[in-house]
Amino acid sequence: MTSIKIKNFLLALILLTPISLFGKLYKGAEYRTIESFLYGRFEVRFKSSVGSGQTSTFFTYNDIDPMEQWNEIDIEILGRYTDDIQFNIINPRQGNNHVRHQFVPFDPSLDFHTYAFEWTPDYVAWFIDSVEVYRQTGDHITTLSKPQKIMMNIWNPEYENWVGPWFDKALPKFAYYDYVSYASFTPGSGDVGTDNNFSLQWFDDFEIWDQERWQKATHTFAGNKCDFEPQNIVFQDGFMILCLTDNDNLGFIDNVAPYILGARAGNNNIVVHFSEELDAASAGNINNYAIPGLDIQSVTLRHNGRVVDLIVSEFDSTSSYSLVATGIYDIYQNRLSAQMVNIAMPQPLTFPAKINVGGNTTAEFLEDQEWSLNEEYGYLDGNVYQVPSTQEITGTDVPEIYRSERWGIVKYNIMLPNGKYDLTLMMAENHYDETQKRIFDVYVEGSMIVQGLDLFAVAGKHAAHKIVVRDIHVEDEIIDIHFSAVNDNALLNGLIIEKNETRVNKVPETKPNNYLLASSYPNPFNSSTLIQYNLPYAGYLKMELFDVKGRKIDSLFNGNTSAGKHELRLNAEKLPSGLYFCQLLFQEQSQTIRLVLIK
Repeated sequence: MTSIKIKNFLLALILLTPISLFGKLYKGAEYRTIESFLYGRFEVRFKSSVGSGQTSTFFTYNDIDPMEQWNEIDIEILGRYTDDIQFNIINPRQGNNHVRHQFVPFDPSLDFHTYAFEWTPDYVAWFIDSVEVYRQTGDHITTLSKPQKIMMNIWNPEYENWVGPWFDKALPKFAYYDYVSYASFTPGSGDVGTDNNFSLQWFDDFEIWDQERWQKATHTFAGNKCDFEPQNIVFQDGFMILCLTDNDNLGFIDNVAPYILGARAGNNNIVVHFSEELDAASAGNINNYAIPGLDIQSVTLRHNGRVVDLIVSEFDSTSSYSLVATGIYDIYQNRLSAQMVNIAMPQPLTFPAKINVGGNTTAEFLEDQEWSLNEEYGYLDGNVYQVPSTQEITGTDVPEIYRSERWGIVKYNIMLPNGKYDLTLMMAENHYDETQKRIFDVYVEGSMIVQGLDLFAVAGKHAAHKIVVRDIHVEDEIIDIHFSAVNDNALLNGLIIEKNETRVNKVPETKPNNYLLASSYPNPFNSSTLIQYNLPYAGYLKMELFDVKGRKIDSLFNGNTSAGKHELRLNAEKLPSGLYFCQLLFQEQSQTIRLVLIK
């Protein structure tokens, strides 16, 4: 089971219970409505908490007999990610995994954003800043038939694979909620939401605790490292603030100095990660840092306020160095008096770098590993699945790579010098033997490079499939690969990273996959986006644009075209914000890509 499924299974073993006689080491918070609601549009504006090992949320939940009638619709923001929002549905017959890790082009802990979901008898759709970004339909939606309470909480789960490692010294954590609104489902007669099918019933701007509408929770549950503590729900400056603290420092107060979580060597710099947002003046003062044996030439505080780049004189990657920091304040004016940490010196990869994702060292491929500040590559989330060594894998001369996979994967990071690279993603469908069972999207460096990938549809079962991404410009010394499931779980079997050298006088490389491949950039987009597609051979192509209701908006292309790479600019100045689908039909093949227009 994935870490999410493990969490769901354990939570289902018990009902939510009153606080235990033996309190836990940490105190979180949960705010929940007294009333339960059946269907509607549920909206919140909030800024999430930051940091590994914990999450802040907005969700609905049936707390009456949850073991037998579990209904839950989630928006969870895991503090370990800076570009990800998790959506999920949990029902009595969980069946396929319903978790979606939605890539977002912003850090949700840095500013307020509006999140919402619409729950109807036929679908659940999620929205970010008023734009629909994801929708689930199907039989599992019909099992969401129980009234549910609106809830928000902050907590630190025990499931490290899911939320990342926990750091005591990174406390306290805060999540800021600006408002919550509820609109009932009134198809054909509403005033808000999709097609005005919802009617606004109430709006709470959290100026005070409305005790006729909301309760402060006082319970805990299996898999939760904290108890929910009413004092950790604070109303201040027009916000409702949920706090995650230790037992001795309850409420919205931070009297803990910032703490260095880790430091690692990069190309010609040292990257220092702090536990919280820093005061810019003290963090940017070069005199507050020292590395014996190295000359620090400049200091830069990154936009997120928690990471510092130290540009240093040339260092020996085989030597050991330590960093000493002092006199650095957080935004609450707590001062770091002095801290010394060893600088991690990951050994640089040699190229081409090959990684056996989900497997051990084999042939020229490196063993898979979890990403951390001390490693040069690794995964975030996911579990290993393997097929027998006797299983034939077609279309490859390294079948052993495709026999092991990491499924439920969310991200894969590779540390390397800034520059230009080519990336090969290696995948195989070893479980399903029909289409539409596993579908997922892939982002590289924030750009969607594959949308709606159905491995069985494009390659079949037990067949090697490669996606080659050219000309990746790396400017932060990390290639970031993000996986977003549409149906079931995303997966990855292997990676190959190559330096992108000048190709003058080189023989063009043959595309390894004989099928239609399309993507768009940017996506989401404001007024126009570039649709890029590759045709394996010349033939007839039809390209059409549809809205979220399946209505045809425009015919973008209709005719014969040549083999190879093509581009088409979609101008959407006259279209309203929303979710659109671009369908490409080529010979007997088809692919649909989702386009998110934000104005």
